[in-house]
Amino acid sequence: MKNNNQFLKVKDHSVSGESFDLILNEEQDILITSPQPKLENLGAYYKSEDYISHTDSNRNLLEQVYHLVRKSALKKKLRLINSFKNEEKNLLDIGCGTGDFLETAKNNGWQITGIEPDKNARKIARSKTDNNVFETEHLQNLKPQSFDVIALWHVLEHLPNLEEHINIFNHLLKPNGRIVIAVPNYKSYDAEYYKSFWAAYDAPRHLWHFSQNGMKRIFKEKGFLSDRIYPMLFDSFYVSLLSEKYKSGFMNPFKAFLVGLRSNLKAKRTGEYSSLIYTFKKD
Repeated sequence: MKNNNQFLKVKDHSVSGESFDLILNEEQDILITSPQPKLENLGAYYKSEDYISHTDSNRNLLEQVYHLVRKSALKKKLRLINSFKNEEKNLLDIGCGTGDFLETAKNNGWQITGIEPDKNARKIARSKTDNNVFETEHLQNLKPQSFDVIALWHVLEHLPNLEEHINIFNHLLKPNGRIVIAVPNYKSYDAEYYKSFWAAYDAPRHLWHFSQNGMKRIFKEKGFLSDRIYPMLFDSFYVSLLSEKYKSGFMNPFKAFLVGLRSNLKAKRTGEYSSLIYTFKKD
């Protein structure tokens, strides 16, 4: 029987093959993955060699494209956090993967701390950051109001206990600090085009699926003011390439490029890019 608020039924294409419902929370304007795995079982859904943010390998087209674009993306991310003009430049990167953004920031004078739950990715990240990357539990040991910037690059959608985590970020951020968050946008054209095959749904690893209104509402309730929103232009192409694989069983770079391009062109008018970067200030 279909839930009245069921938005879509999706499949875990990369690990388990299980099916999940995406339930629309109309009040917050977000989608919620249902059922959500129990906390002790969540790690099993990340046990895949294809989980790209946990590896520095270059084995296939997806990984090659990802690493090719990463250098440019790191420069843009650095430019963004430098634009805040924080004198002390204390950065916390949550879900830092293999530590490339932290390494880039460290080389530009930032004092860095990283949180990464995956053991193998954490080991790689520690080698790049003078051992300044820690397990998730280390969040409890950090001093209140000690960071100028907290960054979550495609991480917020993975976090269980969403409100609890946002409260922790508020606790750790300095009074004039900013939080920078990149998340997929389920109202983008490529999401609409691929529907249940849209790779950025990535259930059940993605527990939450955000719209622009949803992000603003959730963070406003927790004492943050929406500052700026930026598009992530590359994401529409990368997500479309992976979505083509899920939909047809093989990658079709030409088709993925056309869908990604159309998504970005439509978003120039609507603002609904495949992924968006949000910056929020403490109110």
